[in-house]
Amino acid sequence: MAAAVIHINEDNPDASAIRRAAEVLRNGGIIIYPTDTVYGIGCDIHQPKSLERLCKIKGIPVTQANFSIICHDLSHLSDFTVPINNHVFRVLKKALPGPYTFILEANHRVPKFFLHKKKTIGIRVPDNLITREIIREFGHPIVSSSAHKDEDELADIFGDPSVLAEKFGDTVDLILLCGYGNLQTSTIIDATGGAMNVIREGLGETDNLL
Repeated sequence: MAAAVIHINEDNPDASAIRRAAEVLRNGGIIIYPTDTVYGIGCDIHQPKSLERLCKIKGIPVTQANFSIICHDLSHLSDFTVPINNHVFRVLKKALPGPYTFILEANHRVPKFFLHKKKTIGIRVPDNLITREIIREFGHPIVSSSAHKDEDELADIFGDPSVLAEKFGDTVDLILLCGYGNLQTSTIIDATGGAMNVIREGLGETDNLL
C-alpha cells in the first residue's frame, strides 16, 4: 500500500495531521517528516520490528545503525542518558531546540536492541514545530535518521519534496510534506565524558556555543 501524503504548514500545523502521525507511530509504522535540517524518517523506539524495517529502508544492518532520538524538549534526557554535568547541560539548553545532534552516554533504560552494545546515544530537539508537536502527541521520543542515504541523494530529494513521495511511497506509511528541505544536516557534537568535540559540521554553528 502506498504511503499517505499530507501537506502541512510549519507555522500552524494541522492537528489532525499531527494525530495521524502519532497514530501511525503507535501502530508500528514509519513516517517521514520535516525538521529544521533535512527531512527525517522515524519510528517508535520501543518497537524492534519497526526499527528493523527502518534499517531495511536505509539499507544498513541493525547492528550498524547510528540513529538519533528526536525529543520534544530536554525533559526526556533522563529517560535515555546518564546524568550530565552542568557545563554540558548549559550548552544543550543554549543550543536546543536547534540543528544539533548531541552524543551522550546512554543509560540502562535505552532498549538494548536499539543500542546493540553501543554505550552512547544521539539526542536531537529540532527547531521545528511540526516535529515537536508529533513527539508531544505521541508521548515519547522517536528513532530518527535523515531521509537520504548519501550526499548525492540529498540535493535530488530535498531540492524537490515531491521526490520523497516517489522514493519512499512504497516503503513508509506516512509522508508529511512542508516545502523544500534544508540541504544541510545537523551539526554533531560528542559530549561524552564532559568534553565537547564537533565530529560533523552541519547547519548548526559552534563558534559561540561551546
